[in-house]
Amino acid sequence: MITCLKNGRLYDPAHQKNGVLEDIYIAQGRIIAKPLDGSQITKTYDLSGKIVMAGAIDMHSHIGGGKINIARMMLPEFQESKKYSEPEAHICTASCNHHATPNTTDTGFRYIEMGYTAAFEPALMPANARQAHLEMADTPMIDKGGYAMLGNDDYFLRMLASRKDQKSINDYVAWILHSTQSIGIKVVNPGGINAFKFNQRKLDLDEHNPYYQVSAREILTSLSRAVYELGIAKPLHVHCNNLGVAGNYATTLDTISASDGLPMHLTHIQFHSYGTEGDKHFSSAAAQIAEALNKHQHITADVGQILFGQTVTASGDSMMQQLNAKYAHPKKSVIMDIECDAGCGVVPFKYRDQNYVNALQWAIGLELFLSVEDPWRIFLTTDHPNGAPFTSYPHLIRLLMDKSFRNEAFAKLNLDAQAMSNLASLSREYSLYEIAIMTRAGAAKLIGLNDRGHLGIGAGADITVYTDQADCEAMFAKPDYVFKDGELVVKDGQVVKVVWGATHTAKPEFDLGVEKPLRQYFEQYHTMQLDHFKISPDEISGDGRGSIIVHQHKRL
Repeated sequence: MITCLKNGRLYDPAHQKNGVLEDIYIAQGRIIAKPLDGSQITKTYDLSGKIVMAGAIDMHSHIGGGKINIARMMLPEFQESKKYSEPEAHICTASCNHHATPNTTDTGFRYIEMGYTAAFEPALMPANARQAHLEMADTPMIDKGGYAMLGNDDYFLRMLASRKDQKSINDYVAWILHSTQSIGIKVVNPGGINAFKFNQRKLDLDEHNPYYQVSAREILTSLSRAVYELGIAKPLHVHCNNLGVAGNYATTLDTISASDGLPMHLTHIQFHSYGTEGDKHFSSAAAQIAEALNKHQHITADVGQILFGQTVTASGDSMMQQLNAKYAHPKKSVIMDIECDAGCGVVPFKYRDQNYVNALQWAIGLELFLSVEDPWRIFLTTDHPNGAPFTSYPHLIRLLMDKSFRNEAFAKLNLDAQAMSNLASLSREYSLYEIAIMTRAGAAKLIGLNDRGHLGIGAGADITVYTDQADCEAMFAKPDYVFKDGELVVKDGQVVKVVWGATHTAKPEFDLGVEKPLRQYFEQYHTMQLDHFKISPDEISGDGRGSIIVHQHKRL
């Protein structure tokens, strides 16, 4: 059985196709070459006047794990479930709550209804990885994956403190990837979450953890080298020190220098691009950060755009969440320690367009989007749900593609914030081709999903079809068709078939001897045995809810 998508205009940056009129053929879940015998085609969709892209990929979205479940439990008022048969295009307003913490089922439905076919959990706690995977396995429609958190765990910090060699660190990192069924490695506030447990409330890049006497720079250097030498496609995913602090752009620039030329990904960069200029001692440093990103070709970043309205911040960065708890809206929060690994903080928050800091944060994110020159190295995120829920992506896309719409929104902001931003002078408008890079081809390349994010022969048939229209927010909010692995799952913005996506993992080679000291450590310090810590593949792919796609890697 062969399906033909006929007469669509393809935006496929991986193959340099910018609005090319071309047919696509699908068989057994894959894109295939045009069949020699036309009689083999069993279903044809006429896509005249429509735009065709690969399924979108959200490379940073908090969709599974303890912190999101805590948010769901502490914020029942955010849990209104929509009827699947009556989806609605999401239009953001100043009073919007975006459905901030959708449950697992709603998460899958909301993503696929927008044309997203994959999302990656960026802070998978190793001690809590099983529960995170169970939540993601309960999320229908989309592919998933996770980045395992290291850099604040006691075992790793002990390794650095005792000056273990790089090979030993590499083996430990690879073991974590295998044991947690993850595809990448994440570090949050390097060393800072652990330092918080020793009553340290701030940690700079070259400041030492008070107990281990290890600096954040040492943590970044060793982890980025481990990821690189193991051959992991996804660069080290870095949540910099001093998130949200005025003047933190200097820490961000220092973090770029700490990469030492190795690939590194800076996440939710908007929250790390703040200066101290002006009467309020809070200003935009987007120009300095964009200049550094433009200069350092080995660095990538996602923005973490904030949008106005109610949401909830959920982060492993307990150090910074403790500081932010006083701004909670509504007034409740959770700050907690987790085993020997790290911690987390959950703080509900409402961003307001008439608040000086919030308004400037909004402008800073857009300044970054418009000032970073290479769309292959900047990615569309809101750090769901921290800056705004992922359901606001169509609105964000319009802000990037429509300068007049963006300027109208800017003119409604707090006046002092307007005076501190150069956003109105930035004339750039993203094209459909650039949006396809940021949300499809670039994201797939960054994570290492060789058969996703493009429309070439052999690719998995994750395909989204839109009707071309002037209102790009409405267009991206409600695709005409979405195909997942070749099956039609969304028609006219409504789910017509429920499917289960795959879990993407990385399996680099490592020395099994790493388990001997680890087993002794678990017996002495952990509340679970080492064999229970490790997650087997059948725990993820059981019950017919998706499969595992393993990305093999070799040491460099």
